[in-house]
Amino acid sequence: MDCCDTPGLMPVSEAITTLLENTTPLTETEVVSLVNAQNRIAAQDICSPLNVPPFANSAMDGYALRTSDLTESNTLTLAGKSFAGVPFEGEWPKGSCIRIMTGAEVPEGADAVIMQEQTTVQGDQITFTASAQPQQNIRPIGDDVKAGDVVIPKGTLLTPREVPMLATLGIADVTVIRRPKVAFFSTGDELRQVGETLGKGEIYDSNRYTIRAMLEKMHCEAIDLGVVPDCPEKLRETFLSAASQADVIVTSGGVSVGEADYTKDILDQEGEVGFWKIAIKPGKPFAFGNVNNSLFCGLPGNPVSVLVTLHVLVQPLLAKLAGHTQWQPAIKLKAKAETRFKKVPGRADYQRAIYRTDENGNLLVSTTGNQGSGAFSSLSLANCFAVLEQDRSHVEVGETVTIEPFNAVLN
Repeated sequence: MDCCDTPGLMPVSEAITTLLENTTPLTETEVVSLVNAQNRIAAQDICSPLNVPPFANSAMDGYALRTSDLTESNTLTLAGKSFAGVPFEGEWPKGSCIRIMTGAEVPEGADAVIMQEQTTVQGDQITFTASAQPQQNIRPIGDDVKAGDVVIPKGTLLTPREVPMLATLGIADVTVIRRPKVAFFSTGDELRQVGETLGKGEIYDSNRYTIRAMLEKMHCEAIDLGVVPDCPEKLRETFLSAASQADVIVTSGGVSVGEADYTKDILDQEGEVGFWKIAIKPGKPFAFGNVNNSLFCGLPGNPVSVLVTLHVLVQPLLAKLAGHTQWQPAIKLKAKAETRFKKVPGRADYQRAIYRTDENGNLLVSTTGNQGSGAFSSLSLANCFAVLEQDRSHVEVGETVTIEPFNAVLN
């Protein structure tokens, strides 16, 4: 049997496919002002209401002229000026030129602009030291965008690249898809809030901070429901509360073998949930389904497992839910291992690593050390995952490794 067919373990790609097949994009929209449009998803194709530029303008500081005038003499008389926002007006005699600045409207009849560095000036006499080609240094109407062009397709995340474009077009308000609402909480009697004093056997809950930070980077509305003790009544109450106000429920803890009894019983009654064992490390235990009308993603309890499963499995689900049709997984590159990576075949291993570029432009990668699912310090040192394939074993120095540089969600 191939180790990729490890009994009872679902391959990562199959898990993602199942998650996406069971996710329907949101359709509710809202109108926001352009100043509030960044990091929102365009709900419809955005078309240009005008030409950009709306008039022919100069690409240089120089002189606008009729090229036919240069056939008789390379010296022309200055007839006026055209500045940005203050175009030339009036008669433009034959045998003359117009002083023009970058971005200024090209006078009607001009078919070239010669840059000022290719002239000599004596009073109002301008001598041109270079020839001109028709339309030289002139930006025509609609050179960048034509009226009616789709400038931003539906499903695009509006970033500092798109928002200025909308401003250029004079668009003040944008129709966007509403943000996904994600309710999240941690489970466990051993968990305490940051700032509290720890008792014997207790630990601080870091998972909610991971989940909130990543959800906000994914442009979701994060609803923090706190820490829920291992109490069936309280757990049921929290699940129902979460389902009443969120599109997605995300939990950490309570989905490992032997820990899921309360969660499983409640979810069997209130929804439809499957408990999976995924061929991923860290993060093998995972639950997915629905509670009433909300999707449910149950993450493991270990801190690094939470981050990895949220990054690898839940992130594409939330992108589809948000209507972000342009979303792409983090880029994968090839790098040479500078250190040994320990690995047992059977699960895709997302190991914390640091990549760098050597003096020849080659990508190199090394481990950050302890790869335990509770060792968050090695994650804080990393700038990428070394993604070791499911059927791979130990990686020796010099071997090629697939790396996944952290994307915007983890940076």
